[in-house]
Amino acid sequence: MNDILRRKVISGTAAGAEGCPGADHGWRLGFARAARDAVGLLVTVTSLRLARRGLADLLELPPERALIVLLDGPAGGLGMIALSPELTAALVEMQTIGRVSPAVPAPRRPTRTDAAMVTPIIDRALVELEALLAEEADLVWAGGFRYASFLEDVRPLGLLLDDIAYRVLTMQVTMADGARQGQVLLALPAEGRGQMPTGLRADLADSGKPPDGMPVFAQALSDVVLAAGVTLDAVIARLSLPLGAVMGLAADLVIPLPDAALDRITLEGIDGRAMARANLGQHRGMRAVRLAEPEGSGQSADAPAAGAFAAAPPGGALGGSSGGTLGGPLGGMLGGPPGFPAPDPGVSEFPALGFDPGPGFLAAG
Repeated sequence: MNDILRRKVISGTAAGAEGCPGADHGWRLGFARAARDAVGLLVTVTSLRLARRGLADLLELPPERALIVLLDGPAGGLGMIALSPELTAALVEMQTIGRVSPAVPAPRRPTRTDAAMVTPIIDRALVELEALLAEEADLVWAGGFRYASFLEDVRPLGLLLDDIAYRVLTMQVTMADGARQGQVLLALPAEGRGQMPTGLRADLADSGKPPDGMPVFAQALSDVVLAAGVTLDAVIARLSLPLGAVMGLAADLVIPLPDAALDRITLEGIDGRAMARANLGQHRGMRAVRLAEPEGSGQSADAPAAGAFAAAPPGGALGGSSGGTLGGPLGGMLGGPPGFPAPDPGVSEFPALGFDPGPGFLAAG
């Protein structure tokens, strides 16, 4: 009797670990939503299989001339997605001609242009999958993956992927009212490296509800958003020029930045909004910035204005004028009057910043 119960428990655990009904249902729905919302392609899933494969078997699964995308996941885990040529062609056609061509696409190898057009759809499908699994245990192994790089063929996967077990979702789809068929193959590490959904962690801890009474989905979404990467640009100065002035720039021209300073670096988001002030320096042999205290003068934290910036060659005038001034067609286009003085002719290059040999932060300037 104990052996029978043990086999039933193991069987039930294995079925749950294979993603039924979480990951397979989520991937079916997530990919269809992504294709519809991103490019207007209606995809019908005809079949979906979930299985465990070793690395050697996984390399044999992608269709011939498939578009191979490497995925980056939690804790350094790597996965992959393979789209059949028919599906790739349909996604590209929807973005170029607005419909799926009735003619069968000519066989060809996928290109980086194909990958650039398909990648946003793949990432959107993975985000949909993650949202649908916000309260499912399958989020541990199926969540947190995003596009990493495009591979021209399947051979580099043998070197890039770890030699471990993978959960492989093989999905057959039809498009254009069944006129074209395709395949999507998603392979992720079988042993999950992500975080358990908040609700399940709460159940395991017998707390009865997520922290602070926050709903499970909202807490899971918060965890995903807070773990997202953010790009910050360290800006020393900004210079705005008319198009005519930009086209007049040439090699060896020096563009002075009189209001710029290495201790007044602005950290800006991708929208150009100033987030903080910082000092430029070095740390462990690499360029680094140290956050500075907010300015209390009430001035805007934006980067220095470009109104007083000028450009001139080292040792002469720009535009053919004499006397060390900016004249000609560029005289009044660089933010100052036509007779704006040129920089010191003796200044022809800027001093390079050194590197500190130690582990600490070394300020520059």
